[in-house]
Amino acid sequence: MASPDEIADTIAGFSLFADLPAAGLAEVAHEFEEVWFAEGERILRQGLTGSGFYVILDGECSIQIDGVERAVLGRGDFFGEVSILLGEPPIADVVATRAVRCIQLPGPKVEGFLVDHPRVMYRMLQALARRFRTVNRWRS
Repeated sequence: MASPDEIADTIAGFSLFADLPAAGLAEVAHEFEEVWFAEGERILRQGLTGSGFYVILDGECSIQIDGVERAVLGRGDFFGEVSILLGEPPIADVVATRAVRCIQLPGPKVEGFLVDHPRVMYRMLQALARRFRTVNRWRS
């Protein structure tokens, strides 16, 4: 398990947290919990309750809808936010395709975290807009 300082150093290079000062990075490292998932493990299950907001520190995840891979996420990417924000079950499975190390924030804490860190919220919205654009291209 990494120390909070090591986690802060790691996330300092992620676009999601790029606007946070050192004190903000340290706060994230203390507020989020480090979690691990083995290769092949389902982290989120389509149609079931989402449990939190995850940011990948190491490893790789497959995003699958009805068993079809739609995206691959890696270091610095995040997931779980949509079901938390909407209060709905995940619309996809998230499966570790390699061992995955993440930081995770429980669902009930996400709103407060985003309100307290508007630049992180803005970066999240940018990433969601890029994902939306990609999905629209698939449908074209």
